Amino acid sequence: MSLLAAIGQFLTLNELAVLAMFLMFIWLLFRGVPVAFALVGVSLIFALLGEIALDPYRRSFEEVIEFDRIGIEYRKFLALSSRIFGNIVQNPVLVALPMFIYMGLMLDQSGVAQRMMNSMQRLFGGLRGGLALTVLLIGIILAASTGVIGASVTLLGVMALPQMMGQGYSKPIATGTIAAAGTLGILIPPSIMLVIMSDQLAISLGDLFMGALFPGLILGGLYILFIVLYGLVRPGAMPAPAEGAHVGLDVWIDVGKAVIPPLLLILLVLGSIFAGIATPTEASGLGAFGATLLALANGRLSFRVFVEVARSTLNTAGYIVGIFLAANFFAYVLRAYGGDEVIEHMVLNAFDGHPYWTVAFILFIVFLLGFLLDWIEITIIIMPLMLPIILGLELLVPGYDVVRDPSVVWFAILVAVTLQTSFLTPPVGFALFYLKGVCPPGVTLGHIYRGVIPFVLLQLTGLAIVFAFPGLTTWLPSVAYGN
Repeated sequence: MSLLAAIGQFLTLNELAVLAMFLMFIWLLFRGVPVAFALVGVSLIFALLGEIALDPYRRSFEEVIEFDRIGIEYRKFLALSSRIFGNIVQNPVLVALPMFIYMGLMLDQSGVAQRMMNSMQRLFGGLRGGLALTVLLIGIILAASTGVIGASVTLLGVMALPQMMGQGYSKPIATGTIAAAGTLGILIPPSIMLVIMSDQLAISLGDLFMGALFPGLILGGLYILFIVLYGLVRPGAMPAPAEGAHVGLDVWIDVGKAVIPPLLLILLVLGSIFAGIATPTEASGLGAFGATLLALANGRLSFRVFVEVARSTLNTAGYIVGIFLAANFFAYVLRAYGGDEVIEHMVLNAFDGHPYWTVAFILFIVFLLGFLLDWIEITIIIMPLMLPIILGLELLVPGYDVVRDPSVVWFAILVAVTLQTSFLTPPVGFALFYLKGVCPPGVTLGHIYRGVIPFVLLQLTGLAIVFAFPGLTTWLPSVAYGN
């Protein structure tokens, strides 16, 4: 008996096709094929198989084009144009995407983040573990202003790692702190991942931003508590400077000048959304304009900086939109093979439809996928497939009668925390390789791996807290709508 025949005894033809689509996609990624090209290529191959390979007796080209055994024919791809322009290009929520990217990049390029780092280092640098605390606090502020993991991790690595090494910090704790602080950008609003989730799950972006605020702050608080305790237990790993820095009024004034303007910008963006004054799209425009004004006030806004930020924004947004288009193509073919029914059947049967174990199983799948795929592919391809499952589980998530789809908001935040954890987890967490790319000589992946383990455990603790207390994600939206 052939291997294919043996597999066919356990899987139907549609299930085999769905499995083969995902395996071929992952294989192409490991071969170095760009994500968008891999998605489109796999889609075309399986669309062709659906028309030709399953019916070898049809010989004429005209008959092949008309073949419609499993719901796929190339003429149906013409319908994608209306989906692309109606659901993606003209989607007002996705207009916020390049604006938030521009906002974060402008704050990076204009020296605002560097100034915050220097001033806060003067404030905390004289304390044991003060540099690590500075990195965490800057990471939280950057998370709320950039929303991009790669930008936050790289910027913190360039700014903070040489100073931490020069002060005698152990390599694992220095690299682990930077990687963990940088990954907060995926969760704390205005995260661009939450923008995409809101589109893919058809829920309010304001709900997601408000729902993610407390979990993000909880994770940041756990990190800060760990650094304080670690400095007490292992003082040699985070030594204080030989001479304690004097913190006078001039230091506090410098910190205020460096930190208050970006904090006001964040409050302007998020506050206008939470108060209902502006839509997320309008607030993203305010953020982009405010970041430009901050760069001007900092004396770093030049034509070269503006062109560089605009080019980087175009590249990042174009990359994301390209994957959007390719993922729509992939999802169209996958659904024609019954992929949504296959995945729903597999997930629901894993724990006999038990609602909370099913959610935990989905999070485990997302965690594993985070080792192989970027968050963009997971959000665009996997989240829409999981949406009907979540809606059908009848989860008892407190929505206080005013939050729309509270179970979906809770699930989206759980997925965001899970992805954040997977990006830190050895051996293939994306944040680890972002950091390794800017590490000075002598810092190995082994140091980074050992350093992130405590933070991975803290993130799992935060995930368990959000899982056990869903109201953490729905209370703030309920207060906003209740008022």
